[in-house]
Amino acid sequence: MAEAADFPGTSPSPARRLLRRTGALLAAAPLLAGLVQLTAAPSAQATGRTSAKAVSGSGTVAVGLDSLTPSVPSEDDTLTVSGTLTNKGKQTITEAHLDLVVGPEIDTRSGIDDAFRRTGYTPGSDGSEAGDEQKLPALTPGVAEAFSITVPVEDLDLGGAGVYQLGVKLSGETSAQPWEQVLGFQRTFLPWQPGEPDTTTRTTFLWPLVSDVQMTAQTGSNERQTPVFLDDGLTEDLSPGGRLEQLVALGKDLDVTWVIDPDLLASVDAMTETYEIQGENGATTPGRGQGVAKRWLADLQNAVAGKEVVALPFGDTDLASLAHNGTSVSGSLSHLKEATEVAASTVETIIHVKPSTDFAWPVNGAVDPSIVKVATSAGADTVIARSDSLQETGGLSYTPSAPRPIGGGTTAVVADARLSTAFQGDLTTASAGTLVVQRFLAQSLALNLQTDKQRSIVVAPQRMPSASQARTMAQALTALQGGTWNEPRPLTDTAAARPDPGATTTVPGASAYPKSLRRQELPRKAFEQIATTQVKLDNFEVILSDESRVVTPFGRAMNRAMSTSWRGHAVAAANYRDGVERYLDDLADQVSLIDKSETKLSGRSATIPVTVQNNLVQDVDRLVLRLTSTAPNRLEIGGEAYDEQPVAVSGGHSQSVKFTTSANANGRVTVIAQLFTEDGQAYGDPVTFDVKVTEITATVMLVIGGGVLLLVLAGFRMYTQRKRAAARDAEGSGPDGADESAEGPENPEGPEERLTVHTEETEESDTRSGAGEPEQPSDPTPDTAAENPDPSGTGERVDR
Repeated sequence: MAEAADFPGTSPSPARRLLRRTGALLAAAPLLAGLVQLTAAPSAQATGRTSAKAVSGSGTVAVGLDSLTPSVPSEDDTLTVSGTLTNKGKQTITEAHLDLVVGPEIDTRSGIDDAFRRTGYTPGSDGSEAGDEQKLPALTPGVAEAFSITVPVEDLDLGGAGVYQLGVKLSGETSAQPWEQVLGFQRTFLPWQPGEPDTTTRTTFLWPLVSDVQMTAQTGSNERQTPVFLDDGLTEDLSPGGRLEQLVALGKDLDVTWVIDPDLLASVDAMTETYEIQGENGATTPGRGQGVAKRWLADLQNAVAGKEVVALPFGDTDLASLAHNGTSVSGSLSHLKEATEVAASTVETIIHVKPSTDFAWPVNGAVDPSIVKVATSAGADTVIARSDSLQETGGLSYTPSAPRPIGGGTTAVVADARLSTAFQGDLTTASAGTLVVQRFLAQSLALNLQTDKQRSIVVAPQRMPSASQARTMAQALTALQGGTWNEPRPLTDTAAARPDPGATTTVPGASAYPKSLRRQELPRKAFEQIATTQVKLDNFEVILSDESRVVTPFGRAMNRAMSTSWRGHAVAAANYRDGVERYLDDLADQVSLIDKSETKLSGRSATIPVTVQNNLVQDVDRLVLRLTSTAPNRLEIGGEAYDEQPVAVSGGHSQSVKFTTSANANGRVTVIAQLFTEDGQAYGDPVTFDVKVTEITATVMLVIGGGVLLLVLAGFRMYTQRKRAAARDAEGSGPDGADESAEGPENPEGPEERLTVHTEETEESDTRSGAGEPEQPSDPTPDTAAENPDPSGTGERVDR
């Protein structure tokens, strides 16, 4: 009679649906009573056992819901539920049949959570059958059987707009329990919005493109500086079916806000040409992902065209780690500012879209005052938080809009925690994905039905969703954007929306920050090591002729060392930092002093050479070499305790620098050679060597004195001989003074007995002047000026 009262071609009214269900229950009451009487015959104990089995046995068969279409049905649709049945018991199930069960409406978001957590089948609470029963063949243990149930939506007897529980129930018998019982049950949710809603929810869905750190600081010595990667994992992610390939392929057809780590773009861009993979002991092997990298970048450029793009700081800086452990370390905040500044240019250069850098995204949207302060220190004015961190304290009966002014001109965009965390976990099976999609849609509709106020909601999923999670996200978002209660909006619009005056704007204190997240943070020693590396880089770059070859790769590597992706990977993070610092040390050591052995110094002065070697491919300058005597009273360098000289060395060459020394006493003196930068910072390791000083000895002085005496005696003899000869010449002259020597008696001594002494200088001068020839203007001057009072170097000729 109830059916006869309905008008043809129209759906039954809610009142008539209720009347129909009540009548069905009343009609079934006598039958149920008869069944109770029949089953009471064995014993009351058996009845109790049967009832218990009817409830607890609902886990004997695993019911997987692989698909539910349409996810958001309308009145004229036909609902199809498909999946698999797997008998997990040890006995074959006979007399099996399937029923679609429609439960009561769930009118709260917490009610959806409670239903999602419940397992097993509870008679009465899980609703009543809808549509025709579907009989099945016997279910063999361990064998999966496919099923599909189709029911017109009008046969579900749904009421007004809301979220309804929907279940698939398997009933059957076993040889050990030959009576009908529920052996398998799986519940999900059916969002129902007939007609146009009173209001819509403006939803912003963040679509993250973030990856693990891939590139090292190492580059090739060629002009292009071939990059070196930690591994070739990106090739797999970029290939068809890979995580990053799926995110781009799925996201291009969705109305989302892309959130991109510029480091990922820089890494893929580097892969489009020759690149190397880091191996053991410094060896590298060629990368193999050029083709997939080029295709992925081209696909991404097409996918983001005309879409909103938000750029994270380069390397996706871990803002919470920096706030809690890094701000007291000098220079840490400057790395965040640098990472933010380079982000926009990287994105725009590679994918030709100008991104927004106004947003900061702490891990899981967890915030405290220090995180907010650090997040905005580099120029961002909006922090993406999450509702399980910035929780409501005002007792609102509905979920407020996402934007909240939190003071200091900063806005917190609070993502909805239930919607944002819906896609976590293992979603590799179709059944798991279907359940997540329906739950997400149910929460979204329940949120919209809370009030007639229009609100702006943000969904911020996990940073690095897997390929299966990305597919589930896309499936849910496609269904949501096809629904009538949702209106997609970009993140900038949501951030600028009018805040709800009743929403909390108080940022939780540091004690409220989750301990599980704090345990994963980069420690203070990580930031200290990065600071040490930066100091070394500063000292190194000042001597380089082309500092960009070093500053750029190492600057980006230090940004990567602060990445959020290191959370949960403390050992790998430490190894990465060690690798960056070690490689910088290796480069700096390419400019060094060559070791010297002991040097012997004979005489009072000498020149000591010190060699600077440059094994880099570029020139170095702005270096100063200092040579220091540890005993200046014995050995002076440049007339002082030490001397300094500027140094410039071409790439791949060496340069010797000579220092003048003077000895004051015999003995061994330790000398230290050290390079410095122009600003006085020591560069590299010093070289220490000994100088053995041998001063002029007494024996040598005696020999020299004897030689001088011989010269004096020879000169005296020459003088006396000449005087005698002059006297004889005077006596033998005629009255007119003519020389009679030619005609007079023969000289008794003869010319051959005259003694002439040539000093070494005289011989050298005679040879150089051509034996009496006149000196020409072009003739070279003597190496050492006559009577030069300065000491000579070793091996130099000395004038006396």
